[in-house]
Order: sequence, then structure tokens, then C-alpha cells
Amino acid sequence: MATAKKTSKGKTPSQKKKSSKKKNTGKRSLSSYLIRFFGFGLLIFLITIGILIGSVYIGLWGKLPDYYTLKSIKNANASEIYSEDGVVLGRVYAENRTNVNFKDISPDAINALIATEDARFYEHQGIDQRSLMRVLVKSLVMGDKSSGGGSTLSQQLSKNLYPRGNFGPLSMPVNKIKETITASRLEKIYSKKEILQLYLNTVSFGENVFGIESASRQFFSKPASKLEIHECAVLIGMLKAPTSYNPRLHPERSKQRRNIVLSQMAKYNFITDRKLNEIQARPLIINYQKQSTQKGLASYLRERIRIETNTILKKHPKEDGTYYDVYRDGLNIITTLDARMQMNAEQAVAEHMKNLQTQFVQHWGKRSPWGENTDVIEDAKLRSDRYKSLKQKGKSAAEINKIFNEKVNMKIFTWNGDKTVKMSPLDSIKHYIQILNTGFLAMEPQSGKIKAWVGGINFDHFKYDHVKAKRQVGSIFKPIVYTAALEEGISPFEYLPNERKIYEEYDNWSPRNADNLYEGSYSMEGALAESVNTIAVDVLLETGIRNTIVLAEEMGIDSSLPKVPSLALGTANISLLEMIQVYATLANRGVHTAPYYISKIEDHNGNLIVDLSAEREENRFVISPQNADIINHMLQAVVNEGTAKSLRSVYGLQGELAGKTGTTQDQADGWYIGYNSNLVAGAWVGAEDMRIHFNSLNLGQGASMALPIYGKFMNKLSTNKNFKRYTNSPIAKPDSDILADLDMPHYLPPESNFFDNLFGVTATDQDKLMKRKARREKRKNEKKSIYQKIKNIFRRKN
Repeated sequence: MATAKKTSKGKTPSQKKKSSKKKNTGKRSLSSYLIRFFGFGLLIFLITIGILIGSVYIGLWGKLPDYYTLKSIKNANASEIYSEDGVVLGRVYAENRTNVNFKDISPDAINALIATEDARFYEHQGIDQRSLMRVLVKSLVMGDKSSGGGSTLSQQLSKNLYPRGNFGPLSMPVNKIKETITASRLEKIYSKKEILQLYLNTVSFGENVFGIESASRQFFSKPASKLEIHECAVLIGMLKAPTSYNPRLHPERSKQRRNIVLSQMAKYNFITDRKLNEIQARPLIINYQKQSTQKGLASYLRERIRIETNTILKKHPKEDGTYYDVYRDGLNIITTLDARMQMNAEQAVAEHMKNLQTQFVQHWGKRSPWGENTDVIEDAKLRSDRYKSLKQKGKSAAEINKIFNEKVNMKIFTWNGDKTVKMSPLDSIKHYIQILNTGFLAMEPQSGKIKAWVGGINFDHFKYDHVKAKRQVGSIFKPIVYTAALEEGISPFEYLPNERKIYEEYDNWSPRNADNLYEGSYSMEGALAESVNTIAVDVLLETGIRNTIVLAEEMGIDSSLPKVPSLALGTANISLLEMIQVYATLANRGVHTAPYYISKIEDHNGNLIVDLSAEREENRFVISPQNADIINHMLQAVVNEGTAKSLRSVYGLQGELAGKTGTTQDQADGWYIGYNSNLVAGAWVGAEDMRIHFNSLNLGQGASMALPIYGKFMNKLSTNKNFKRYTNSPIAKPDSDILADLDMPHYLPPESNFFDNLFGVTATDQDKLMKRKARREKRKNEKKSIYQKIKNIFRRKN
């Protein structure tokens, strides 16, 4: 019997064939298993993705914006405050953003954005599928939370409009899906141009700057429409990491990023290689101007407008009943200010106050202005925000004192710029308490328009607005006293004795003059021009304190006025804004005009919301034009011959001017208000604490502390022909008879023979003098005019 032939391994061919079949079957089984495994895994993955997408779509991970919401997208838009002559004074915002139209964005910025962020922008419908799948696989399968990338501009816009949420391990895919769905909806609602416009109005450039328009103005001081290619590349390059690529903070890093953006533009044929090489070789140059709510002209007034505007808008709702928001609605707020005049005012303040502070430091030398009175420092410490904060936290007195005596790094104000020093909080209080501050205001007397408003020397360091601060007014109150006297029928043509008296009915009070001289007699004009205290008190008491207070209120004073004879010397605390109205009433020949500084408010399209100039209270007569003319004539003598004559000799002011200086006790407050028929302007100067002051009348009087601001301001206006009507306008004169009668010496010394000489004249002159005397007697004895009687009926209650 034949046997089967064996192979070298002892297996027959049939056995070998069977063995091979088993191996192939095993391989097929493994392959089949792996295919089934991966197929099942893929199915699970797709089902998971589907479930995830479905759950996101139906809102299980947060509601998605619907089409109506997306159609109503509205970025917060900064409101802008304008001067009357069209200059942007500053901005008010929650986010520093100015929305612009597509046509107002440089085409180079658009090209740089597409080349860098989304080269296929015009080809897709909001989703780049390849990039999206890459991100999903990396984030889900590989767990790479930083996979990022792949977002189209539409998806990035979605992320900017609706910030990402935290969903744990699924945060990346969930957020990506939400952005994808939102992006798809955006593409169905908006055109490509509108998406680019929305995107560039939405993106952040760091430093609380949003949108390309605000960024362009901050980093290059120009609108987005004027950006050049290299500037566009800098701004678009910042989008990847606004802080890291900030050209102000990291210029070299920003330049490298700029060049990468330019390379991308060349790659996608937006610029030629030759242009690329030429621009990349340029140095990085920016023109940085911080766009903040505090920088710019009229910072103190802008802060007041910021606070007041929403209150005004509550009275003027939108058609749908909702209210405008000054922080988000991009309103145009037009003020009455003149930008050039405001700039001149701020310059005048800075020039004089810097010099005055130097004089103050030199005046005291190594001595402390508070001397042995340490209460001044302690009171300032108790008023400080630091002390109040520590007290609120429950710190003990010992703990607070320790903190106030520990040296720390801080930035302090100096007239040579902010200075970083290491000092204790107590030392900083000693530094700041010695700094003199000011308020300055200019107003048109006929219209009531505020043309310049300076609330202090530096808004960053001193927030308090001194235009509305109430301080003792000193002698600038005296024109009210003399005006009230004229209104009550007291003659301006008599000589008044300069005598020091004791008023027993007022606790034996006795006013004194600044020069301590008490002799001779003054005309009313002389007493006002030379600011004689004793005569002012006599005139007040003869007129009546109540009558004077009523007139003061009619002329614009709302502050409480003390019913005491020292009122004639300006012991009342009154604001500069109130006192400007008093002098404006005189300049306006007896007509009071309420001041205002917001003219109108418009929406972002320029549609009128409210015209405040049409909602003002009506002007009203409060004193007779004839008596206003007399006081104006008297106050011109202050400029021409009295305490304000340096306006002519030092500051070279021409034309007709009237005004009054004021100085309070111990030189704590210095005042000057000057005017002509078209402009009233005035200044207050002093330290925050009235116990800090010059120890010299020569240095601390109003003529030295406050008048120079007015002088410098008017001098600057006089060099501009556009301001001629403000610097060279006549003041109305009394009628010829009154003016002739007022032409009398200001002062008569004791035992003067002036009256004797009146009759040692020719017959013709004697006849004139007799007629003058007769007119005086007639005015002295005549009853109040019908005008005065009627006017008194409508006087406000005291």
C-alpha cells in the first residue's frame, strides 16, 4: 500500500493546504473584526456628534440666537461730546467703540484681515468644513483643548458677539458647534461686506478699545478710512493677541507680527513681493493718543455731562418707550463750548497756576503753611478715601496710623508732570494739601451759553469741580450791594464817609478796611472801585439786608445768604457759576439769563432727540437798565483806576472792560470776574482747606491770585480775529446827564475844600453846577418808578 509523500516539515500537501486555509481565515477574521470595530466606533462617534449637535441646536447647552436676534445686533457705541464749533471734546462709553460703515474702513485693512484670518472667506457660507473637522477630531478624540484654529471670520464674529461658556470637558466642541450654527445664520442674514463691517466694529484691540475706528484713532490718531497698508497690518496683527502685539507696549514684537500679516497679504496676491519688501523694511511708527473718558478738553464739564445726560434722556424716550443710554447708543451731545476758547482757558489756568504754586512754595520756604496747627493734616487724613476705606474694613486707629506712616510707591501730581515716588500716605496728604486749585468760567451774557469751563488744575488727580464749589466770595459781592442801593433809590452822587463803626445790635461787630485807613469820604464809584469795606456795610444797612438778598437771588444766586451786615463783605459761600450770572445780569443791562452748556442731543444718525436750547427758562428783567449802566460805569473804574488796573498795564487788554476783584479773610480765597457786553469770565483760586493760604495780602489778594487767569485768557482771545466781538465790545453807558454827574473824584481827604471850590468858578460853570445839584436832589427825593414797583410784585420769595 502506497503512503503519502511528506514534506520536509513532515506535512502532507493536503495538510499544508488546510493549515494555509486556517491562517487566511484567521487573518480575515481579525481584519473583519477591526473593520467592524472601527466602523462601530465611527458610528458611535457620528451618533455622538449628531446628538451633541442636536442638543446644541435645540438649546440644551444654552439658547442660540435666533434670526430675529441676529438681525437686531447692536454693538455698544461710544457717545461723543462736541463743542459748538464741531470739535470732539471727548467720549462717554461702556466700551470704547465707534461703529463705522464698510466704506469708511481702509480696503487694505479688509485685505489684511482676509489674508490673515480667513483666506477662503468669499468662498464658504460661514463654515470651513476641513478646518472644522480637524478641530472636532483633535478636541474630541485627542483631547487637545488648545486645538483652536479653523474658525472663519463669521465664526469669530459669533464668538465676539456671544462669548464662550464653560461646559467642562466638552467646552471646546460645544462652543465650536454653537459658533458654527450662529455663523451659518449670520451668513444667511448679512452680506459678506456687512459681516466684515460687523466683525471689525466688534473685535477688541486691548486697552478697552473695541472696533477698528477707535483703535485707529488711539494708535495712529486718524480715522480707519485713512489707514495705510503698514498701519492696517499692525492693527490686524493685534487681533491674534491684543496685549502681546500692542505696538505701544511691545514695538519689536508688534513689528514682527506686522511683517507676518504683510507676508500673508503677498501670499494671497493683495500686494506684490516688491511692495512687501519695501513695507517690511519700514520702522514701526505709531501716533498714540489715549482715547479715554478723562482725556481731552473740558474734562470737568464732560464729567458733569456724563452724569446728567441719562437723566435728561429719561424725559425723552424712544418711540418704542425704551430709553436712550449715553454709554451704549452712540449719541452726539452738542455743547455750547467753543473749543478754541476752552483751550485758551485751560492754557491760561495752567500757565498762571504753575507760576502761582512756585510763588506759594517760595513764600513759605521751609515752613509749613499750617504752622503748628496739625489739625489741618489730621482733618485732611480723615477726609481721604484711603482712611474711609480702612475704617470701613474695621481697622483700628493704631492699624490705620501704621499704614499711613509706611512708605509705599505712588504716583503724585507735580506741575512738572506726574512723579513716581516712595512716600507714606501721610506725606502725600502733606504734599497735596499745599497745592492751590482753581475754577474758571466764561459765558455769553445775552444767550447764557457757557463758552469755557475749567473745574480745576488736573482732572486725573483732582476730581472736585470748583466751578460749582461754594467758597467765600469777598468783595465780588459788593456790586450786588450797590445795585440794590440804587434800586432802593439811594443816590450814587453823594460822598460817603469812610468811618469805622461798632454795630452794637450785631454783637459789637466792627468791620475794618484792608489798608486799616478810616478817614475822608468816597463817592459810591470810588468806594466800589477801591473796595472800601466800611462804606459797603453802611450802604447795605441803609438799603436793607433783605432787599439785597432778594436782588441777589434774582441775579442768579441760589446759595443761602446770611442775614448779617458782614454779607456786604462777601462772607457768604457762593459758587463761581452763581457769581458769573450776577455779573452777566449787569453786562446784559439788568436782564438775567440762565446759563446752559448742553445745546442738543442727537442719536448716532444725527436725528434730534432733544433741543435743550429751546427748553430754557425765559430771560427776565431784575434791575433797571439805567441802574445797571451806572454800576457798569463804576466797575469800569476798577479796571481803569482800581484793583484790576494791571489788566491794562500787564496783560495789555484794550477796549471797554468792567470787573471786580475779591479777597477773603486771611487771603484764603482770591476772585476776579470781568466782563464786557458780549463775554463774562471769572476765576476763583485757593487751597482745598481755607487754613492754607498766603501770609501776605500782596500775594494773596484776588488781583494776584485770580485776575491773572482772566488777563491771560482775554489776552489769548485778543490774538484771534475770530474772537474780536468778545474782546472789543462796548459797554452801555448811562445817559449823558448821569454820566456827567458821575464824573466826580473818587476820594476826598479830610478837610477837603472840594465843595468850596465848586463855587469859585465862572457864572457859566456855576450854572452847570447848580443844575447838577438840582438833578441830584430830584433823584434823591423822587419816588420809585413804576418799573420798580411792578418788578417788586414778581420778586421771588426770600
